[in-house]
Amino acid sequence: MKNFLARLLNMLVGLMLYALGIVLTINANVGYAPWEVFHVGLADTVGLTIGMASIIAGVVIVIIVTAMGEKLGLGTIASMILTGVFIDIIVLLDVIPAAGNLAIGIVMLVAGMFIIALGSYFYMKAAFGVGPRDNLMVVLTRKTKIPVGVCRLLVELLVTFIGWLLGGMVGIGTVIAFVAIGVCVQLVFTLFKFDVTALEHETLKDTFSGMRRRKR
Repeated sequence: MKNFLARLLNMLVGLMLYALGIVLTINANVGYAPWEVFHVGLADTVGLTIGMASIIAGVVIVIIVTAMGEKLGLGTIASMILTGVFIDIIVLLDVIPAAGNLAIGIVMLVAGMFIIALGSYFYMKAAFGVGPRDNLMVVLTRKTKIPVGVCRLLVELLVTFIGWLLGGMVGIGTVIAFVAIGVCVQLVFTLFKFDVTALEHETLKDTFSGMRRRKR
C-alpha cells in the first residue's frame, strides 16, 4: 500500500509540475507550444478556461484512442482531468506574471519546458500509463506504421495550425518548443538516470485488480 501511495504522490506531483510548466510557457508571451496554441485558441473561441479546453481535448483524444483499441491507465485519466484543473488553479492564483519583453519571455519558456520535463519524469515514474496525447502517438504509430517522431510532428503541426486559426499565439516560442521540448525531457531523464523503456505501465484493470488484492 505504501508503494501504491508513493506512486500516486509521484503522479500528482508530476501533473502539478506539468501544469506549472504549461502556464509558464503561456505567460512567456513569445508564442505557445503546439498543444497550447490549440488549447488557448479553443478556449478563446468557445469562451472556456484554458484548463477546460485542455480537458475537453483530452476527453476527445481518449475516446478516439479507446475506439482504436488502446488500453487506458489511471495516469491517462488523471492527466486528462487534473492537468487542466491544475492549470486553471495556477492561472486563478495569478502567481506567474506575464513576461514584459522577449528576453524574459524566452527565459520563462525554457524554464517552463524544463519544469514540464521534470513533471513528465515524476508522472511517468509512477507507471500508471501515459497521458492522452502520448497515447494518441502510440496508437497512430501502431496503426499507420509511421515512426512515432513523424506522427508527433504531423499531429503537432495540425493542432498548431488549427489553434492558430482559432486565435492561438504562434511565434518564436512555438518554434523553440517544437525543437527543444524533446531535448529538455531527455536531459532531465538522463539527469535522473530514468530509462522510460524499462517501465511497464499499468492499465486501469491492473490498477483496480491490485487495489482489490491489497484490501484482502
